[in-house]
Amino acid sequence: MRSDAQFSAAAGGVKFTNPGCVRGFQMLVGAFGFGRYPPSVRRLGSNRRSTPCRRGAGRRYVAFTLIELLVVIAIIAIIAALLLPSLSAARGKGQRIACANHLKQLVMASQMYAADNGGRLVENNPNRGAQASTNTWVAGDMTVRQDSTNQALIRQSKFFPYANNVSVYRCPADPARTGSEPRTRSYSMNSWMGSRGMDTLAVEKGYRTFLRESEVAAAGASLLWVLIDEHENTIDDAWFLVTMDDVQPFASEPATRHSRAFGLSYADAHVEAFRLRDPNSQALGMANAAFSPYNADWIRLKQATTVK
Repeated sequence: MRSDAQFSAAAGGVKFTNPGCVRGFQMLVGAFGFGRYPPSVRRLGSNRRSTPCRRGAGRRYVAFTLIELLVVIAIIAIIAALLLPSLSAARGKGQRIACANHLKQLVMASQMYAADNGGRLVENNPNRGAQASTNTWVAGDMTVRQDSTNQALIRQSKFFPYANNVSVYRCPADPARTGSEPRTRSYSMNSWMGSRGMDTLAVEKGYRTFLRESEVAAAGASLLWVLIDEHENTIDDAWFLVTMDDVQPFASEPATRHSRAFGLSYADAHVEAFRLRDPNSQALGMANAAFSPYNADWIRLKQATTVK
């Protein structure tokens, strides 16, 4: 039997400490007829959980240096900075699509309501101020704390049998909250639809109000909007006032949360996004803001509100 020294010499002076390497060398020795190998090799090679034989087995490896770690962190930060704007834009686009879908569902609910009520449009009256009425398509004032988060008011809406998901009445990008709870509603209805209230204002004479689908159809259903995404800083009741005589441009203000655009759903059930182009429209949502009757965005909104 060879001694450990003889075995070491037969192995070319290489000392094996890894059991996997020992097992491999045992097979090599047997294949070339070197006979039995010393007990030390047999003992090491008998370990069942041997590790693979690799060059440099047992060598101590050096960890990353602080500089290398900082470089990796810096690269990750740069990649994140490049990706975040894209992720934010994708999120904004998704919210715009969801908002348009909500407006679509609500205007279709108005059509189904009219179909079930002999062609008569849903009642739409202000429920605050001198013209206050409880007979309207949805109750609740978003400036009143107990109303702004009251989902029961949404469920009592005349549209709820046709659009029976509470979340449909709120824009997903609307940041308005009462305490820790989001408000229940972001949308309002054209003040010229669903009542003759605007006819009572002497300065508004000459423009049409609409109570029936047939009246809307005669004026052009594809030209007149029904529901609008209203600004979170001005929304109160569900009645969106448009003063066709320019006595108060943007008396009610459209939303700006979709990249300076707001959504409108039309009487024929299509939805459009109006992008704000007039520089003065940047004041929308600001306290005590005043607007010119020549504001291009105001003129465009009026043109889609009613006709003479």
